[in-house]
Amino acid sequence: MIDPNVKQDMREITKKLSNLRGSLDLDLKQEMIANFEEKMAAPDFWDDNDKAQSVIAELNAVKSSVDQYTALQQEYDDAEMMAELAEEEGDESLAEEIAASVASLLKKLEDFELQLLLSQPYDKMNAILELHPGAGGTESQDWGQMLLRMYTRWAEKRGFKVETLDYLPGDEAGIKSVTLLIKGYNAYGYLKAEKGVHRLVRISPFDSSGRRHTSFVSCDVVPEITDDIEIEIRTEDLKIDTYRASGAGGQHINTTDSAVRITHLPTGVVVTCQNERSQIKNRERAMTMLRSKLYERKLEEQQKELDEIRGEQSDIAWGSQIRSYVFHPYSMVKDHRTSVETGNVGAVMDGDLDAFIDGYLRSQIKTEAN
Repeated sequence: MIDPNVKQDMREITKKLSNLRGSLDLDLKQEMIANFEEKMAAPDFWDDNDKAQSVIAELNAVKSSVDQYTALQQEYDDAEMMAELAEEEGDESLAEEIAASVASLLKKLEDFELQLLLSQPYDKMNAILELHPGAGGTESQDWGQMLLRMYTRWAEKRGFKVETLDYLPGDEAGIKSVTLLIKGYNAYGYLKAEKGVHRLVRISPFDSSGRRHTSFVSCDVVPEITDDIEIEIRTEDLKIDTYRASGAGGQHINTTDSAVRITHLPTGVVVTCQNERSQIKNRERAMTMLRSKLYERKLEEQQKELDEIRGEQSDIAWGSQIRSYVFHPYSMVKDHRTSVETGNVGAVMDGDLDAFIDGYLRSQIKTEAN
């Protein structure tokens, strides 16, 4: 006999697959695939390499969603057939295999649902992530370096590409600030969950008395805005400074005034870039970063207006503390927005962030539904 809990899971899977079938709109997805493939067949497709790569990424993402759904449906059909066979023939030896198959399928379905939660128009874009240590000197700057490693590890595990756009080293250790471009489909959709202040509690390795310290680092994340999104930036509103770059990057990076700082005077938004060899390329990168920040600012203002109209009050505002990482007197990482927590601090610092991101995205969907 099949375990009643396994049967319940199978009913849950049937419901999830039915809901996914409706939300995916497979016919529309097939049309999208055909349109993308038509674009790729055009003789001038590779004239703009960045745009071509973007089309390919979108095509692969749409194909992936269709293929994943088809595979999940097939896996369920196989499990259902096996369960019917076990019931008909009274074959107890299949019970454990069926239970394992159903448990695996349920986990795959949950992961697939998470991917589909990223439906906002800018979720699919690359992400620009900035880390800024708070007061606390070397201790906070070291915490910034640890978070830099954590996000780099997370991105690499997902197959995303990480580029350092700006890096300012700490006085003794760690960083004073860093700006990363994380390139990959849905990079911003995932990383928007990380925007806010991250708090560390530990015994400081820089304190000879072995006292416990609390450190803070703010994480800012915006989508990388491409030229096809209209953001008005007037030349007279910009203050552009050039300076000699510092930090990692090889000898060439600090031999000329190639680094660029752009200040948007009406808003006070400041961006810097020192990654490229030439001032021209750094300026182009900095302008992309500025467009992205101004776009994000515009979205936040629109959301604030909507919240005021609805009379909503948010407990967690942009820039507020979102997560605590406790190394001492016990080990725990807890997200204060969703109450997701784990005692495996080492895994989190090695880039295991998916449980926190999953929890945040699902909480946002529930909030919108209410």
